[in-house]
Amino acid sequence: MSILDSVTSVLLVHAHPDDETISTGGLISYLANRGIRVNLVTATRGERGEVVAGPLSALAGTAALAEEREHELERATRTLGVNAGFWLGAAPARASGLPERRYRDSGMEWIRPGLAGPATDSQADAFARASLDEVTADLAAVFQHVQPSLVISYDRTGGYGHPDHVRAHDAALAASRSLAIRYAEIIHSPEADAEWFDLASQLGTVVAALRCHASQLTIDGDDIVHSGGQRDPIRPSIGLRLR
Repeated sequence: MSILDSVTSVLLVHAHPDDETISTGGLISYLANRGIRVNLVTATRGERGEVVAGPLSALAGTAALAEEREHELERATRTLGVNAGFWLGAAPARASGLPERRYRDSGMEWIRPGLAGPATDSQADAFARASLDEVTADLAAVFQHVQPSLVISYDRTGGYGHPDHVRAHDAALAASRSLAIRYAEIIHSPEADAEWFDLASQLGTVVAALRCHASQLTIDGDDIVHSGGQRDPIRPSIGLRLR
């Protein structure tokens, strides 16, 4: 029996543009190919992301970077087969009666290789500093609008500790439970209590979507090279664990 049995629509919750492809690109493509409706809500524009050296370098630290990352996300999600995308804080991903707001990338600092923590200079409007109740209410609003069979987002560590990922997990799990919607957390290696999806067949689509995020990464063979120089293997396969 699979987590995806009887699932007709999913809603993925991600923190920044490119997270959807790096973490779940293979799964999104797989779901779309199965005829499952795929929706995505993204919390921030990734305003604080470093920029790959090259023609887009001048965007670093400017308002134009957020606009570029919006366009990159649009191209990547179209490549993967996402049916509808939403920005957290804007209707329908905003709690009723509240003025729209724009959650800002909180930034991060590396604690050690593979583990991030909060940045010391995050702004007052940073996503990770927003009220958990407010973020949960915004997500509940879009969950009610979409009415997904399954919500998918990070585990409690946010995958690698990024404070925006952790905030997305905490709020998405709380909103899911408040509405009795099943929540599955993303697992990046096989574990006994998770369902593993071998999605090597989706590699070509994932690579094409990754290339859409040209301000943030490049592809070198089977690796993603991030703007800061870190390398990670491209991983289309993924595990899901119900919470």
